Amino acid sequence: MRIGKVNRTTKETKIKVELKLDGKSKAEISSGIGFFDHMLNLFAAHGQFGLKVSCKGDLEIDGHHSVEDIGIALGAALKDALGDKRGIVRYGTFFLPMDETLALVSLDISGRPFLVCELGELAPAIGNFDTELVEEFLRAFAFNAGITLHVKILYGKNSHHKVEAIFKALGHALRAAVAVDKKNKDVPSTKGVL
Repeated sequence: MRIGKVNRTTKETKIKVELKLDGKSKAEISSGIGFFDHMLNLFAAHGQFGLKVSCKGDLEIDGHHSVEDIGIALGAALKDALGDKRGIVRYGTFFLPMDETLALVSLDISGRPFLVCELGELAPAIGNFDTELVEEFLRAFAFNAGITLHVKILYGKNSHHKVEAIFKALGHALRAAVAVDKKNKDVPSTKGVL
């Protein structure tokens, strides 16, 4: 079973993350930010991942440190769970419709971190969640996981729907990319390493 565990403590946050890629397990998420907890639960459910996230952060300031640091820890946990990446599919792409919104997430577990993020216009906040933090989370996650990540809202109006569609699509795309390739047990690269 592929499992990644990360403990990360700074002067701003104290975080524990456990990510199970194989076998469906329930999610246990506690970031102190209700909407963000909901998004991480959706990511885990649609990716069919076991995910535990515990964060004690300086929310009296704002949610930035907690959201970004959870992205860092989750990316590191994914990298840990994948090991040498032998036998994975590597690529994943998913279009996800949510009411009037259509989101695209496409990724490559390449070892070359990059983020292209086109979210369009979002309301400044959803509940107590600053929507600018969506891109901060995605960047921290992609760069610490070592993945190339493209995220685009093709169209939509409702900010809640847009952000929710992104997290669901990310779960689906990542599930496809980390799946075990039954035809290839090697590292999925002509270079022999990712």
